[in-house]
Amino acid sequence: MLDLVDPIHILGGGLAGSEAAWQIAAAGFDCVLFEMRPQRPTPAHKTDQLAELVCSNSLKSESENSAPWLLKEELRKLDSLLLRAARTARVPGGQALTVNREVFAREVSRAIEGHKRIELRRAEATSISEDAITIVATGPLTSGALADDIGRLTGTDRLFFYDSISPIVEAESIDETIAFRASRYGKSLDGTDDYLNCPLDREQYERFVDAILAAEAVPSHIPEDTARFFEACLPIEELARRGRETLRFGPMKPMGLEDPRTGRRPYAVVQLRQENLRADSYNLVGFQNHMRFSEQARVFRMIPGLERAEFLRYGQIHRNTYINAPTLLTNTLQLRTDPRIFFAGQISGVEGYVESIATGLISGRHAVELTSGAEVRAFPRETAIGSLCAYVSGADARNYQPANITFDLLPTLDEPTRLRFRHDKKARHAEVCRCAIEKLDQYLSVYA
Repeated sequence: MLDLVDPIHILGGGLAGSEAAWQIAAAGFDCVLFEMRPQRPTPAHKTDQLAELVCSNSLKSESENSAPWLLKEELRKLDSLLLRAARTARVPGGQALTVNREVFAREVSRAIEGHKRIELRRAEATSISEDAITIVATGPLTSGALADDIGRLTGTDRLFFYDSISPIVEAESIDETIAFRASRYGKSLDGTDDYLNCPLDREQYERFVDAILAAEAVPSHIPEDTARFFEACLPIEELARRGRETLRFGPMKPMGLEDPRTGRRPYAVVQLRQENLRADSYNLVGFQNHMRFSEQARVFRMIPGLERAEFLRYGQIHRNTYINAPTLLTNTLQLRTDPRIFFAGQISGVEGYVESIATGLISGRHAVELTSGAEVRAFPRETAIGSLCAYVSGADARNYQPANITFDLLPTLDEPTRLRFRHDKKARHAEVCRCAIEKLDQYLSVYA
């Protein structure tokens, strides 16, 4: 065992922190869970309950062999407290796992408060202890004092406070008879055509601008998020309001590009850039926005080449404290420079409720391994959990953006299997899920 102060510290009583605390206690170890509410409220939370769901009440799809289902299925196999609470709190929601927020938070709070190995300390943690294994799970609204201490440990240039996320579409859903491959002015580090370019003529551009201006915005849970935007990452609808040509001189500028079908420069262009660790997907460069997800799907499918686009992630723009995890964390979510410190939840750079729960569970289990003197063993790369950790620790640090679980984070199938299922996406996804669960079962048979 490490010669550190017992018990393990967990900072933050949200989804990740609550799951981490439960995993530690269930393994027979003591922990202290710090939660600053209600002593210090946040602009988004309404109660003092643990694991309060601030935005949606949906934990995404339960459709078998989907990526969100796979992540939840793995968590159920690992006896996630919060997945059990979700089952108790479930309300009708079609194929999604939707919950009654109050019942969900009450179930989690009751379990945490009633466990003899968990001390719930209602106090703000302003710094990370120097002599305790610590899991930082304070979420996107981390308090200023703690953010300063995290910045001291990690470097303030690797701590972000504003999250500007562009939409991501599945590569197979892009019509490459319309979208053409090219780099602006033919410039590329390795001489390749780095971008897919969707060309618009003047009429298409004018209709697109009209649609953006008319689109319904997402109501903000934190008024400050929409009161003032940073000039460096303005939402596209704000750019459009500044003049009809603004987008054409910004993210949709056609300069340096020639449509091979016409031999001429398009009137406007939407550029798609391949995600480095997400080889089967492309992001819409510079298309962060504040539109409702349904509006994004409608408006962006007006772009030539994206008429049948399947969205893996929609654009967002909001305040969010998170670290540049690829420069800082290992695939076990430990700080490279101080392995007794773990990061979990949105502060590590994951998006979504279930992704936060997963990283909380991972950090809790690994903290137990570290405390007991066992080897800290990463989850198999083939699993959704292992792939999420691989993204957090291994994405392109120069353009790191928070991510949800999608199939393009998981490893591709071997070539014979991929070819066998190349015309059947459902079968391909089912095979990825089967392999993931098989690898998790093997992992648990050895290390459970």
